[in-house]
Amino acid sequence: MASTIIKFPYPNTNISSFSGEFLPKSCFIQANEVKLANLSSASSRLIPKASTSTLISIKDNGHNITMPTTMTKTFSHSNITNNKVATMWREIQGSRNWENLVNPLDSLLQEEIVRYGEFVAACYNAFDLDPNSKRYLNCKYGKNSMLNEVGLGKSGYQITKYIYATTDINVLSIGQNCSSSGRWIGYVAISSDEETKRLGRRDVLITFRGTVTNPEWIANLMSTLSPARLDPNNPRPEVKVEAGFLSLYTSNEGEKFGLGSCREQLLSEIGRAINMYKGEEMSITVAGHSMGGALALLLAYDIAELELNKNVTTTATMPESPLSCDKLYESSPLLVSEKNSIPVTVFSFGGPRVGNSGFKERCEDLGVKVLRIVNANDPVTKLPGVFLNENFRVLAGKYEVPWSCSCYAHVGVEILLDFFNMQNPSCVHDLGTYLNLLKSHHKSLQVEREEDIHFLNRAKDFFLSGLKISMLYNGEMLPSIW
Repeated sequence: MASTIIKFPYPNTNISSFSGEFLPKSCFIQANEVKLANLSSASSRLIPKASTSTLISIKDNGHNITMPTTMTKTFSHSNITNNKVATMWREIQGSRNWENLVNPLDSLLQEEIVRYGEFVAACYNAFDLDPNSKRYLNCKYGKNSMLNEVGLGKSGYQITKYIYATTDINVLSIGQNCSSSGRWIGYVAISSDEETKRLGRRDVLITFRGTVTNPEWIANLMSTLSPARLDPNNPRPEVKVEAGFLSLYTSNEGEKFGLGSCREQLLSEIGRAINMYKGEEMSITVAGHSMGGALALLLAYDIAELELNKNVTTTATMPESPLSCDKLYESSPLLVSEKNSIPVTVFSFGGPRVGNSGFKERCEDLGVKVLRIVNANDPVTKLPGVFLNENFRVLAGKYEVPWSCSCYAHVGVEILLDFFNMQNPSCVHDLGTYLNLLKSHHKSLQVEREEDIHFLNRAKDFFLSGLKISMLYNGEMLPSIW
């Protein structure tokens, strides 16, 4: 599994944190240096963060080079990388499994990860948490104005549909109104003609927020594996996913409120978009944070399993035949149908494991590309399957354990970050912290992984600081998960 690690070794620089899934306080991110994009064919340079002076010094292979700050801005300005997006978009979307792009982290891929992360952050910024609001637990804004309201009005995308999800889990909650079952969980957006030209293809984007409501918390804690059975023609019982995520994705509880399941809403809209832009170069990008990362992977798998991303095109070709000078070979053209695959890519921020090894292998067989951005200290990324996971399927390097089909497994390529704040443990899972770290362009360093006991203690602190809610399950208090 390819990975790159980014770490902050310098203290006392304050970067405001986005108040994300667990609504944490601002976090102090350590960053006093930034890495420029390649200035030449030589290795990357580290420069001090620009100050008010007009000249800065760059260390180049032991030599100090002084240049105006305007020149350094020119080197790292997005208009340089924009020209590359249209030609490199397939590699950025994972066509080669991000080979040579994650270690060290490619500047263009870095910008695209941040760009998609900001679309996910928009879900949090637009989510209404005011219990007195008529839009409580739904989006504050209409589709036409939402991106503009959250600062993405010039993103080049237009929202075409809001997505709602619910679960069939019976939950009685203190402090939450359970009369409305469908909760706004994300949206579908499509790139405009101008943005399509810049990107080199029409991008269909689906984003998901993370856990907010009590039923969603319960779904996160349901670590039982269940067969996905999303393809009616081939149930594939060996492909299993976490029961809670599957419930959120497929539950029809929303029908009583005039909503289909989250799955039905998504597949209908994605199918409509594919038909509308048939014949164009397209990509399907699914991005999510935490639980949203799990739903993103489920959707990507579903699209590929049902072959919704297969465009059937019919072309007319003349058969090859020698032509004589006095008579033209008369023949009707041959109609040839072929399937062109639309790339399906997942950008997961702080996402948990979703399914077993059978699910992982099937995603790989279908060509689903997954890039996971992970904090080494984020306990959510180690769940579910703390002890039953891909690292414990084989004993002594060659003996597969009998329960291997019940082991959870991560899917895709990992980019590993490293940050932690003792005063605010929930910071380790905050989406804004993830994005601020990525924006810093910091040098890749190795990180020492924690032992399991340290992980469990940190996970306990994290969840205790993040939940802070009272929940009842079937009329009884939830037992402690620790």
